[in-house]
Amino acid sequence: MIFIDLESKLPTDADLPAEIRWSQADWDAWLAEAARLVAELAKLHAAGKIKERNELIDKHGGHWGKLKPWLLALSGGKCWFTEARDIASHLDVEHFRPKKAARNIKGPERDGYWWLAFDYTNFRIAGTVPNRKKGAWFPLRYGSQCSTFTRRCEGDEVPHFLDPTNAYDVTLLAFDEEGKAVPAPGIARWEEVRVRRTVERLKLTEHQALAEERRKVWQNTTKLINKYLLALSDAGTSAAARERLKGTAREIVCLTKSEAELSAVAKWCILLRNEPKLLRLVA
Repeated sequence: MIFIDLESKLPTDADLPAEIRWSQADWDAWLAEAARLVAELAKLHAAGKIKERNELIDKHGGHWGKLKPWLLALSGGKCWFTEARDIASHLDVEHFRPKKAARNIKGPERDGYWWLAFDYTNFRIAGTVPNRKKGAWFPLRYGSQCSTFTRRCEGDEVPHFLDPTNAYDVTLLAFDEEGKAVPAPGIARWEEVRVRRTVERLKLTEHQALAEERRKVWQNTTKLINKYLLALSDAGTSAAARERLKGTAREIVCLTKSEAELSAVAKWCILLRNEPKLLRLVA
């Protein structure tokens, strides 16, 4: 999982490729249509027509689908949760807060966050594997406030799931040499609960192909680390060692760049070595 700065990004940003970038007029039109659809949903909800409300959401899934190329560009074509491109299969636009119904750890299913069905800040890119198992699950910590359309308080909710658009949440998830997603060292008990709940419900370790690819990245990074440290020890007296040092450093940096697949695994492989000479290579 890597941080996706959705809060300060727009489809109109000048640094986007021309084939992905939206004109301001098109973006304004998309937002206006989203607002219109939410107003329609609100009318149906107020009339108690929940089935019709949910059918309207499904009918207009193409509206959020228009943003998929842009959302993919924000992560370099990777799932925001697994950081994989193909391993976690087809990539979809997923709603972080479920749109039609929401499930807690215990108790009955509650109504979904239907008013966020067309809110782009609620969209995430997710592979089929994590997306399907997550489904309508969106557990909140016991005693947490729960947002509703008439009392919007999403910012006061305390969700179990880690959110890739929250820079702090991303720091809580680490990896080990076996390719398993694990809690980062030294985090608080509640944070460990959140990590384990996210890993379990989104199948961040259970999906064997994903864990295996992480293990390969870890092994490759370890080999490069050992090669780098060996070259570093000889660099003072050998020009050849200095060239090996430069080349190996470049390879390590490339593995940890945000656009690289499973870059967080490579970063944790380096961070857990706790070697100052290596830490300087991690962006």
